[in-house]
Amino acid sequence: MTVNAYGAHAGDQPLGPIAITRRAPGAHDVEIDIAFCGVCHSDLHQVRGEWAGTVYPCVPGHEIVGQVSAVGAHVRGFAVGDLVGVGCMVDSCRSCPDCDAGLENYCDGMVGTYNSPTPDAPGHTLGGYSERIVVNERYVLRVRHDPSQLAAVAPLLCAGITTWSPLRHWQAGPGKRVGIVGIGGLGHMGIKLARALGAHVVAFTTSESKRRDAEALGAHEVVVSRDLEAMAAQGRRLDLIVNTVAAPHDLDAYLSLLKRDGTMVLVGAPSSPHPSPQVFNLIMKRRALAGSMIGGIPETQEMLDFCAEHGIVADIEMIEASEINAAYERMLEGKVKYRFVIDSATLKARGKALPRASMAD
Repeated sequence: MTVNAYGAHAGDQPLGPIAITRRAPGAHDVEIDIAFCGVCHSDLHQVRGEWAGTVYPCVPGHEIVGQVSAVGAHVRGFAVGDLVGVGCMVDSCRSCPDCDAGLENYCDGMVGTYNSPTPDAPGHTLGGYSERIVVNERYVLRVRHDPSQLAAVAPLLCAGITTWSPLRHWQAGPGKRVGIVGIGGLGHMGIKLARALGAHVVAFTTSESKRRDAEALGAHEVVVSRDLEAMAAQGRRLDLIVNTVAAPHDLDAYLSLLKRDGTMVLVGAPSSPHPSPQVFNLIMKRRALAGSMIGGIPETQEMLDFCAEHGIVADIEMIEASEINAAYERMLEGKVKYRFVIDSATLKARGKALPRASMAD
């Protein structure tokens, strides 16, 4: 089936309308009419070729929510009309230790929702800046939020799970002091989730103007990282830091805030490396510097269910598909609170033939 999408044909070209082909649902596939798709900072990196390996045409988007429009003959867990989501992956090897553990995100054969190899034309997956997608049922998530919240649920499929996974893995909760570095698309979700899990939340920002926002999101304390006295006052107080900043910066300034055996987890992915931290900042207090990437399917479903139970969604600004290039520029300038979401209804063709690309997910 041919559907409308938005994509780019080269890293130095803007995104524009493109027609793509989705496969007919197979026996274990779920076809989804996409209602909304969140806009992630990694979409920008990928589409502009700032991360190695981008292939074109590139149709980004991995924060997908919508309604099931068809299911394969052997699908039992989903039915037409269900509200569902698709996150950052649409397949994996399904047989390795990672997949067996429900950590498909760490599978060497993980297939990303876009820009991953596939045997179908054009040879790589195309994502959620489109009207429809077809995905194997194993990688489809159930959405239990009220339908009126659906647009604000979309960013949970990346921003939500990217912060939830380290919070759960490093056991954020009552009695723990958790720092969230950066108050943006990822960071604002980190604050909400850490607070809901029962942790004492300390938000770090470079801007005094974000203090009230961070408090409104649920932070117990807000520290302006340029204030050296305020930073020093947090020294050796934190059990866990989730660092969401997607630009190179001084990691030592935050490592020194960890208690003995504390961990700082990097979830932001800059296009160039961070300066290397001082080894003594790690070894003197047995601190750890770690990384974390999204989450597996069971963990993502757990996060969605938790958010539905606690009324947690992202703070969003809705845009039309035609506004995506301007949205990217605003995202680079930090002028969004806190996630753009594309209204997929605005992808409808407007009376002219679109350039074509072909794929099956």
